[in-house]
Amino acid sequence: MTPFLSVPQTHSNGKANLLALALFIFGMVATTLGITVGVNGLDNLVDLSNDPTALQIIWDIRLPRTLGALMAGALLGLSGSLAQGLFRNPLADPYLLGSASGASLGVALALVLCAASPIAPPWIISLGLTGAAFVGAMGAVFLTLLLAKGAQQTLRLLLGGVIVGVVLGALCSVIMLMDPHVMQIMQTFMLGSISLVGWSSVKLMSLVWIICMVVSWSLSRVLDALSLGEATARSLGLRLNQMRSILIAVLALAIGGAVAQTGLIAFVGLASPHLVRSVVRVKHSQLLFLSSLTGAVLLLSADLGARWLIAPQELPVGVLTAVLGGGYLLWLMHNQNVGPRN
Repeated sequence: MTPFLSVPQTHSNGKANLLALALFIFGMVATTLGITVGVNGLDNLVDLSNDPTALQIIWDIRLPRTLGALMAGALLGLSGSLAQGLFRNPLADPYLLGSASGASLGVALALVLCAASPIAPPWIISLGLTGAAFVGAMGAVFLTLLLAKGAQQTLRLLLGGVIVGVVLGALCSVIMLMDPHVMQIMQTFMLGSISLVGWSSVKLMSLVWIICMVVSWSLSRVLDALSLGEATARSLGLRLNQMRSILIAVLALAIGGAVAQTGLIAFVGLASPHLVRSVVRVKHSQLLFLSSLTGAVLLLSADLGARWLIAPQELPVGVLTAVLGGGYLLWLMHNQNVGPRN
C-alpha cells in the first residue's frame, strides 16, 4: 500500500478538492430532501411556507434531525479515519476500543437505576441516557488504556479493546435479561436512531466535531508518520506515545459524542475512509476532513432511506447502514487487497 507521505500532492489536491465539492453539493441536496421528507413522502416547500404548523414541524423536528444526521455522520467518519490511521489497519473500526459496549452498559445501568426506585438519584436524572452513554463510552476507552498500560503498544491496545468490549457487552446482556423492560429501549439504542435528535444535540455534536477536527488535524503528521511504520515514525523525532494518547482521547470524544446522541450506528465510520481512498490518495490532513464529509453524507442518506423505504413507518437507521456498509466492505474485500499496513 502506498504511504500517504509519497502521494504526488498537485494531482491529489486537485482530486481532493473536486471530491470535497461533490460531497458538499450532494450534502446540500440531501439536506433539502431531509427537510421535505415526511410520513407522506415529499412535501412542497412552497406550499409549506404559508402553513405555520408545517413550518414548526420543519424547524423543530426535520431540520434538527437532518443537521443531527450530518454532525453524527461527520463524527463517525472522523473517528473512522483516526482509528484506521492509529492502528495502521484499513479494517479498524471506531468502536474497536470498547466504546460501543461501554455506551450500551451505561445506558442499561441508567435505565435500571431509574426504574429501581420511584425517586431516582438526582445525579442519574441530571446525567440522562445521553450522558450515561457518553460516560460509558469514555469509561470503556479509559479502561482499555489501563488494561493496555498506555498507548505505547498497538497490539496491547487492540487486545485490551477486544477484552473490554466482550466483558462490558456481556454485563449489558445480563442486565437486559434480568430486567426485560430495559430490552426494548436498549434495542432502539443499539440499532441507532436520528429521530429524537434536537437542537441541543446538534449544537453539542457541532462543538465536539470542531474540537476533534482541530486537534486531529494539528496532529495529522503523526498519522502520516505511522503509515510508514512505528520505527520510522520514531526516527522522525516525534513524541509518538504522547501524541498517540492525545489522538486516542480525540477518538474517544468523537465516538462518545456521536453515540450519546444517536446510539450505535454501524459501518459509517468504517466505510467512510475507504470510500475516500477509493477516489483519491491524500495525506491525513485532508483524509480526516474528507472522511468526515463522507460520513455526514452517508448517514444523512441512510436516514432519508430509513424514513422513505417503508413510510409511514420508519426503519432504524443502524439497520440500513449495516446492510449497505457491510455489503460494500464485502465487495471491497473480495475485489481488493485489504489488510494491515506493514
